[in-house]
Amino acid sequence: MSKRHSAKYKIDRRMGENIWGRPKSPVNSRSYGPGQHGQRRKQKISDFGLQLRAKQKLKGYYGNLTEKQFARTYTEAARRKGNTAENLVGLLESRLDAIVYRAKFVPTVFAARQFVNHGHVLVNGKRVNIASYRVKAGDVVSVREKSRNMALVLEALSSGERDTPDYITLDARHMAVTYVRAPELAEVPYPVKMEPNLVVEFYSS
Repeated sequence: MSKRHSAKYKIDRRMGENIWGRPKSPVNSRSYGPGQHGQRRKQKISDFGLQLRAKQKLKGYYGNLTEKQFARTYTEAARRKGNTAENLVGLLESRLDAIVYRAKFVPTVFAARQFVNHGHVLVNGKRVNIASYRVKAGDVVSVREKSRNMALVLEALSSGERDTPDYITLDARHMAVTYVRAPELAEVPYPVKMEPNLVVEFYSS
């Protein structure tokens, strides 16, 4: 098993939830946490523990984000007008790797980061290889022509595992999506309940 798969499955088991909704998640058969103490009886979690868990779950969902990157995104969300929790989700969903994942160009958020880093993605016709690049409303994200026949891409596009959300418009023929607007929390197709309001409490305390 690759390091990436190992890390991904460990996050699922630590949270006790299948946070990406994938059929191969070990949580589907083992609901307890990883490690030798994983089957201990669960203790009641404090308010801080719930906030920390919500933060780790949301951060983990978007792949290999560092604590620093996530904290920086939160700071930007808090600085903007409106609901900080909604702003946070909107900023996370506007990341280039998140758009690539939502467009079903790749099967996982981890693969999306690597796909972008390896130069397979164009934004408005120009190659961008920074996974954290922030896509703006109206931007068109597409797969390079030379990369369109990659097995990874063809497999992901043909998968019925998930649908593309309403805040992106897919042009399957040209393997391109237009980012229409920042989504609201209720529109984001998280397979499990995300609680960005608890993340706000975590950083505010």
